[in-house]
Amino acid sequence: MKVKEAATIISQECLCEGVYSMWLATAAARDAQAGQFVSVYPNRDSRLLPRPISICEIGKDSIRLVYRTVGEGTREFSRMNAGDELEILGPNGNGLLPAVREEIRPGTKALLIGGGIGIPPMLELARELNCDKSIVCGYRTGKEMFLTEELEAEGEFYISTDDGSAGVRGTVMDAIEAAGIRADVIFACGPRPMLRGVKELSLAQSIPAYVSMEERMACGVGACLGCVCSSEDIDDHSKVKNKRVCADGPVFAVSEVVL
Repeated sequence: MKVKEAATIISQECLCEGVYSMWLATAAARDAQAGQFVSVYPNRDSRLLPRPISICEIGKDSIRLVYRTVGEGTREFSRMNAGDELEILGPNGNGLLPAVREEIRPGTKALLIGGGIGIPPMLELARELNCDKSIVCGYRTGKEMFLTEELEAEGEFYISTDDGSAGVRGTVMDAIEAAGIRADVIFACGPRPMLRGVKELSLAQSIPAYVSMEERMACGVGACLGCVCSSEDIDDHSKVKNKRVCADGPVFAVSEVVL
């Protein structure tokens, strides 16, 4: 059940340039799942809309958010300290595991793919999955890598960078091909071009895949239709071939969405 509350910052640190890790004490942790997000409200009246941030880790009464500063709202968050309060709404959306939980067995091989700020949700997912895992993450450069030690502890870990300064030069798909990775199910979160590659891999190898979509959001609860993506079937809410990423997603079977 989602709640709107004043969450207290437990700690905050900068992981690399422009990327921050924040732990929040919140009741939202009780129902949160890997792949969901929370809406975080700036404190200034001039910025009314919340910022959607994926959940990176879930504790007993706390959640970890790893986010990139891209505008005044997230820059405001990055200047806050332990003890400060932030208004949040969540957990929002659906998670990565509910649709396939019964299919995941110890002999299953899962492939987790994260690109850029789509990497944080893969950490909680990796910890919740009770099976063999290959984790592939794509960064722009070796200087901008984050969460690598935590992810490396959760499975076979591979890296790609745009400039080749760490891991395989190129995309996550290049790293998957170079390592010859095979899997029974794929989970992915990242930019649209990366998700297109995931869909192509899923279709080519007949592997079920689930993607967490990244879209700009306004209300975050499905009312404004500001974060729709194209879907293969007609949505019951809008009556057109659209899905609301915040309410119907952010996680979709890759066969549901047009990438």
